[in-house]
Amino acid sequence: QVQLVESGGGLVQAGGSLRLSCAASGLIFRFNAMGWYRQGPGKQRELVAAISSGGNTNYADSVKGRFTISRDNAKNTQYLEMNSLKPEDTAVYYCTADSRFIKVVQGTGVYWGQGTQVTVSS
Repeated sequence: QVQLVESGGGLVQAGGSLRLSCAASGLIFRFNAMGWYRQGPGKQRELVAAISSGGNTNYADSVKGRFTISRDNAKNTQYLEMNSLKPEDTAVYYCTADSRFIKVVQGTGVYWGQGTQVTVSS
């Protein structure tokens, strides 16, 4: 059974930083593309960042230069380093995985975590 468990969310002031983690189990992590999505209040879920099994990355324009996605295949974990946080980054952040990078980028990955809340105060 595949499980994706996010952690690291919380309340932070604008301009601050957080690092989200997503621990994966039940799949061959190194063969899977991974990604982060978010859904803010009253908004649709949107791609934040994705990383292929080979390390290629894709970022939403709104987070480029502020967020960094990475993965540690030895720990079966992906990360999202978030800097210069803004109130508009407030959302539930979800981890996703799929064997195909395009499906992660398109938001149709087969595996999803339960999400972790990030709240940025102004």
